[in-house]
Amino acid sequence: MVPFKLIWRNLLRHKLRVLLTAGSLTVAFFLLCVLQALVVSLDQGVKNASKKRLVVQSAVSLFVNLPASYQGKIETIEGVEESMKMTWFGGYYREPANMFAQFAIDADRMERIYSSVELVEGSWEEFKSSRMSCLVGKETAKKYGWSVGDRVPIVGMIYPRLDGSEWQFDIAGIYDASQEASIDDLTMYFHWEYLDEAMEAGAAGGADGIGVYSVLLSDGYSQAGVGALIDGLFENGPQRVQSTPEGEFNAQFVSMVGNVPFFVGTIGMGVLIAILLATLNTMLMSGREQTRDVGVLKALGFDGSAAFWLLLTQSLLLCGVGAGTGILLALGVEGPLQALLGSNFPGLRISSDVLAPAVLLAVAVALFAGLAPALRARRLTVIEALREEA
Repeated sequence: MVPFKLIWRNLLRHKLRVLLTAGSLTVAFFLLCVLQALVVSLDQGVKNASKKRLVVQSAVSLFVNLPASYQGKIETIEGVEESMKMTWFGGYYREPANMFAQFAIDADRMERIYSSVELVEGSWEEFKSSRMSCLVGKETAKKYGWSVGDRVPIVGMIYPRLDGSEWQFDIAGIYDASQEASIDDLTMYFHWEYLDEAMEAGAAGGADGIGVYSVLLSDGYSQAGVGALIDGLFENGPQRVQSTPEGEFNAQFVSMVGNVPFFVGTIGMGVLIAILLATLNTMLMSGREQTRDVGVLKALGFDGSAAFWLLLTQSLLLCGVGAGTGILLALGVEGPLQALLGSNFPGLRISSDVLAPAVLLAVAVALFAGLAPALRARRLTVIEALREEA
């Protein structure tokens, strides 16, 4: 039998020490959950990317545009079902601090190529019907208080209007891309024709051409095979291309940020080692202080297993409270984290892939910290325990 009253009394014997240790566990597990969520989101963005889409970009650099005429030629390749222009616009809402992603696209093709994107407000028909229409991710709409029907002014940086005025966009739909690994909920998509017509009329400046083409493959065709055909078609120019499976294209952005998994893993390992040592120190001190209690328990007839569980249960409770609070805090800030980091880490969430390892790690920390004093208490004889305390 385990004396639970004694467990609680001993655990709270030094309230400040327990509070500091539990607080350290809370901070550590909060950080570990958030850091692991970043790594998982990057990994899922690569793993969950569509196996039916290619991204065609310049072989020189992602920042070199391709000719608009390439689209028709790409669609002559066997295995290509459809393609869509995607050109980075580079603008901000009212002031530079309000910068977010905008892409000029083929508005009539996005629904088919990115079929997992769901409109939670508005309609695809409304989006396709007007040159000035746009789609906005739900997080950006929430941030700025936008709704369907609003007219949004955007200042173009890469494609400025030459009279100094703002671009005007009418929100025709608000989308949810939670089921789409390659799109976040922070971006604006608008008609490429709106941009092209303004540039042809001399009303806007900027580089000609298309940033990338998103290519949807027909059933039964491989990304590698169709990609090789596309690359071969433009091997002699005028602009060579590089066709990349969507997952690999997503991974390029991860590498542009740096070796995030290694960086995050290093920080996480440092946090873990620090908290292991802190918790172990707390439990070793508690074990020493409770030596007389162990002796009294054994003198009253409790066996070594009761003494063992007396110490180990305290460690489990301490880690459970501290780690559990940290995990709950991480879950609580999931929404703000998505709004803050969603453009760089699409799909960021505290999922079961994050929670399960965190729970297992909390148990491992509790066992690591509690086993040494628990085993010592089990081995002590009544005389050794009472003499040492005396």
